[in-house]
Amino acid sequence: MKKIAVLFGLYVAVSGYALANGDVEAGQEKAQVCAACHGPQGNTAVDMYPKLAGQHASYIAKQLHDYKLAAETNGEEGRANAIMQGQAMGLSDEDIADLSAYFAAQEPEIGTAPEDVVARAEQLYRGGDLERGIASCAACHGPRGDGMGLAKFPDISGNHATYVKQQLEMFRSGERANDPNGMMRDIASKLTDEDIDLLSKYLGGLY
Repeated sequence: MKKIAVLFGLYVAVSGYALANGDVEAGQEKAQVCAACHGPQGNTAVDMYPKLAGQHASYIAKQLHDYKLAAETNGEEGRANAIMQGQAMGLSDEDIADLSAYFAAQEPEIGTAPEDVVARAEQLYRGGDLERGIASCAACHGPRGDGMGLAKFPDISGNHATYVKQQLEMFRSGERANDPNGMMRDIASKLTDEDIDLLSKYLGGLY
């Protein structure tokens, strides 16, 4: 009996581990509906949508859960977005884990940054602005923009400038409020339009 209990415990642990990490093949099947906006492998060509290829699975999962929460609370909690709330509303925890695993496993396409923004944007990205109380972006997202999966800090390299600009502006206005401890809202509130424009363009070519 004791052996059966131990084996059952191991089965539950392994099953829970698999669910938490998601199934890439199952995620590929489920991602077909996502392809219209995000592309088949998550490398969307539409600049108003984020590239998901190579993004940390933990971050993708958080965003999907936040969209689902927004759907359940009529936008009062989570991350409000009319399109994504509708998409996430019917997703199970397993669906979210599988989709996150699939997109995280895809190879991101390499983007570029305009040469005329690199020097100014790099200084702000890597060093921040002490006088204005702006922390270095690299402190959380890393020198190459890779982010930190365990902390759910996203990989912000290579994304479309239009999408990045939109998100920074939404953090600045408070329209987007699903950042841990308000960290992004605090930083974005100190950014000028020029800062946001520079960073948005710079991140497209940061690798």
